[in-house]
Amino acid sequence: MSNAFRTLDHADVKGKRVLVRVDLNVPVENGVVSDATRIERTAPSITELADKGAKVILLSHFGRPKGRDAKDSLKPVAAELAHTLKRPIKFVDDCIGDVAERAVAAMHPGDILCLENTRFHAGEEKDDPAFVAALARLGDLYVNDAFSVAHRAHASTEGLSRLLPAFAGRTLQAELEAFEKVLDKPARPLVAIVGGAKISTKLDLLGNLLEKVDVLIIGGAMANTFLMAQGKQVGRSLVERDPRRHRAENP
Repeated sequence: MSNAFRTLDHADVKGKRVLVRVDLNVPVENGVVSDATRIERTAPSITELADKGAKVILLSHFGRPKGRDAKDSLKPVAAELAHTLKRPIKFVDDCIGDVAERAVAAMHPGDILCLENTRFHAGEEKDDPAFVAALARLGDLYVNDAFSVAHRAHASTEGLSRLLPAFAGRTLQAELEAFEKVLDKPARPLVAIVGGAKISTKLDLLGNLLEKVDVLIIGGAMANTFLMAQGKQVGRSLVERDPRRHRAENP
């Protein structure tokens, strides 16, 4: 697998506008980030790109807004990211259009810019070609460093990888190499533990794992859906009533 994808080692980023898909969907309480783990994990890729002279343009979703909603703004998250990186980060309140294009045009090599929540636009989750094109106009290269959303066919994940030269960031690279080590030449018996809340976005993954592992352990809220399917009482626990239909409606 390690030869099947391009990493930052293969990217000439100096002076280039690099769109970096990160996962800044972190818990925020009263306007303050309460758990910065995801920010800390993506920091090395951002720092490396900036140090190599890239113009680093960050893309991320935050929450599940239905249109623009101030409570789902990435602004406080960008402030926490600047604190973690110990570098200035400019934030702009849109991810496409004139305001974003002007901010990108004003960047210098080594600058870091965080764009507003991609999900403020319906085209993000629909992988809308026009929205993908609007994002792509901001960059010369694309780096995906958001393993947690890489399975989603959204504009800032799958869409941009089709329009721009695409590379894996260090976080995504580490995850892919871990999969290679475990799934291609694993020690036996091999056990996989899968958690989270939603099954609908992981059905293909689970099916693939079943062919490779000796034991599959389902945990987290996801287990409730399996228990319900087996006729167990789950009370008011979080479940997906029809994950296959949900997947079809929300790919």
